[in-house]
Amino acid sequence: MQKSPIPAIQTVEQALNILLTSAQPLTEVDSVPTLNANRRILAAAQTSKLNVPPADNTQMDGYAVRAEDCIGGASILTISQRIPAGYVGQPLQPGTAARIFTGAMIPEGADAVVMQEMCEADGNKVIVKHAPKSGEWIRRAGEDIGAGNVILAAGTRLQAQHLGLAASVGLAELPVIRKLRVAVFFTGDELTMPGETLKPGAIYNSNRFVLRGLLENLDCDITDYGIVPDSLQATRDTLRSAAQQHDLIITSGGVSVGEEDHIKPAVEAEGRLTMWQIAMKPGKPLAFGQVRRLHKNPDENAFFIGLPGNPVSSFVTFLIFVRPFILRLQGVENVMPQSYAMRADFDWSKADRREEFLRAKINEQGGLSLFSHQGSGVLTSTVWGDGLIDNPAGKIIAAGDVVRFYPFSSLM
Repeated sequence: MQKSPIPAIQTVEQALNILLTSAQPLTEVDSVPTLNANRRILAAAQTSKLNVPPADNTQMDGYAVRAEDCIGGASILTISQRIPAGYVGQPLQPGTAARIFTGAMIPEGADAVVMQEMCEADGNKVIVKHAPKSGEWIRRAGEDIGAGNVILAAGTRLQAQHLGLAASVGLAELPVIRKLRVAVFFTGDELTMPGETLKPGAIYNSNRFVLRGLLENLDCDITDYGIVPDSLQATRDTLRSAAQQHDLIITSGGVSVGEEDHIKPAVEAEGRLTMWQIAMKPGKPLAFGQVRRLHKNPDENAFFIGLPGNPVSSFVTFLIFVRPFILRLQGVENVMPQSYAMRADFDWSKADRREEFLRAKINEQGGLSLFSHQGSGVLTSTVWGDGLIDNPAGKIIAAGDVVRFYPFSSLM
């Protein structure tokens, strides 16, 4: 694999464009039970073979009537039958009413439902104290879904409501894109796992927990290589091993330019880098490239993304870059998160030459409050906050200004 010069520092927009343009959506498809399809990506559009509801039914508990029998607003009708949901009634004769319950089919001959609060039953008679219009409180067949209609588009990231919709038209299985295979490892001899003794100079490896959780949210098939020693050879060996069976390799740490930062030379030895630094804060060091697969088609390489080691930098760069990249690999077309224009209830006079992502919280007044410490190592800010303010390079913020806000709920 030929090495190519790494471009100069990229803006956030340029970097995201490089990632999304490079993403090659997976094509392999699995068929899975609809019950097990949550968070999977739909591989093909799904259509309904039936109407929903399949027949006219009642929206209310009450009485199915012929509207023309109730014109006076105080009609006395004979109760001819009782129709619970799941049962088919007999044709309704003139001068009669059918006791009916929510979801039950409207009997032939009836054209309205009068809710029970507007009726008074007396033995086998009912006094209807309302003059209904034809169609009142009736759900029509196909009102929700018509037979032949597309109910779910290809590329949909399936959630609970999508599964319910598929089930409502009888789809027991769904075709989904196979799970993205992602390898992760973490560099730094100072890293220690919770439960182990914390030696002088060591820190607990929080990034491992954050990144794995974020990848699980995206329903990836994860292989965790753990903490890799700070050496060029160990880094190369892990990259080489991970590339063989994975679509994407993600690392945390080692992407700066210090003597103990081995990611850059390791990736260049095992593949190539096409991006190295982003004009953003937090998260300037972000590596993107490919690692070659041995004994396979040389054009089929594993993608590589190297995240910063600082906890907030790693978290933010994943949300801004890795999440949309993974979604595009999974076949999702619209990968950009929902953002909102909101009022800043703070002053930010520290304009930076880089685009900033500030941790903020929605306050009781409907504006945004800023976490007091925006350092790249302050993981507390990500728990306290509700999302990120995208602040353009060189911009100060005054209380009352409108800013662009990305809630965490749209970034995960």
